[in-house]
Amino acid sequence: MNTYFVTGASGAVGSALVPLLYANPGTRVRLLLRARSEEHLKERMEELCRFWKLAPDAEPRTRLTPLRGDAAHPGFGLSAEEYAALSADTTHLVHCAASVRMNETLEDARHSALGSAQEILALARRLAAGGTLRKVEFVSTVGIAGKRPGVLPERWIDEPRAFHNTYEQSKAEAEVLVRAAIEEEHLPITVHRPSMVIGDSRDGRIIHFQIFYFICDFLSGRRTFGVLPDLGEVKLDIIPVDTVAGAIAHASLDTAARGRIFHLCSGPEHSIRLKTLRPIVRDAFKKHGIDVPAGMLLPRSVFTVLQRAATRLAPIDRRRALSTLPIYLDYLGDQQGFDNREYLAWLSARGAGLPHWKDYLPRVLERFLDEKYPRG
Repeated sequence: MNTYFVTGASGAVGSALVPLLYANPGTRVRLLLRARSEEHLKERMEELCRFWKLAPDAEPRTRLTPLRGDAAHPGFGLSAEEYAALSADTTHLVHCAASVRMNETLEDARHSALGSAQEILALARRLAAGGTLRKVEFVSTVGIAGKRPGVLPERWIDEPRAFHNTYEQSKAEAEVLVRAAIEEEHLPITVHRPSMVIGDSRDGRIIHFQIFYFICDFLSGRRTFGVLPDLGEVKLDIIPVDTVAGAIAHASLDTAARGRIFHLCSGPEHSIRLKTLRPIVRDAFKKHGIDVPAGMLLPRSVFTVLQRAATRLAPIDRRRALSTLPIYLDYLGDQQGFDNREYLAWLSARGAGLPHWKDYLPRVLERFLDEKYPRG
């Protein structure tokens, strides 16, 4: 029997991954969840089971074990007994936990990214010494490219570079630890670098609306009275959450994926231009019955000046949203690309491929609007 330990099971990627794991009757899954108490832990587990549509008497529940802790705490914040049990028979580690807030202090971002990476690697070493470890899936991000020019290759990045935010920097620093564990200790790790993760390609479902959805709200013009910056030919690389989860689940059983880096992304040729996404978003809002203001594009420098002035003058309840815009504009303003040829070749070898955004984006936007702005 395979026994998985998954961090970040309540996040976008983790919540899509766990059902793929428990679908195999020969698999047990231990989930690390933050909770204030044991009672809160049960409540959080029930929320996840509702998301997974698992009935109270469903058989997979007997193979799911929630553990109360924190991925960045020593020993994951588990009791000595729980950590010993975890170390005794776990065969697979999947590290999905991450704080994706872009405006954290560097100290807080490092505590989350580096602290959790250190704990996962410590457990991996212990399991390897005990002879039970088969595979580790480490979920990073294409954001480790930072402000590096050109297309990011599927390899370790040695070049010095600046970063758009503390999230990118801390994840890049965490990869340094993982690289050493692979090259010096030969731990069986695959590094997955997803791009911007959005809803399921089949029905648009996702457990949390994250950065992509903020960008869509922004592109609708509703938050800026229709005024938007002209970002030229900049593209956005998006990837459905089920595609990411499927890659991680498959890699966990593929010994040939050891030591490799996969960019779980659409790639430069199939990313969507922001100027293409903008009318699609606006049309989706209108179709849903939401008024959007007439659009006006301004040079980015002019928009930035207006944004700063609006932030100072805006009511308190809108000031916070406006104040975060520069973080996203800095990210969106770069023409980034992410090479995914290794990933595509790995998919092709098993007869799989990537969906195109034209086929799933309408469903993703419809789901978002239905849930965030339910019709009366």
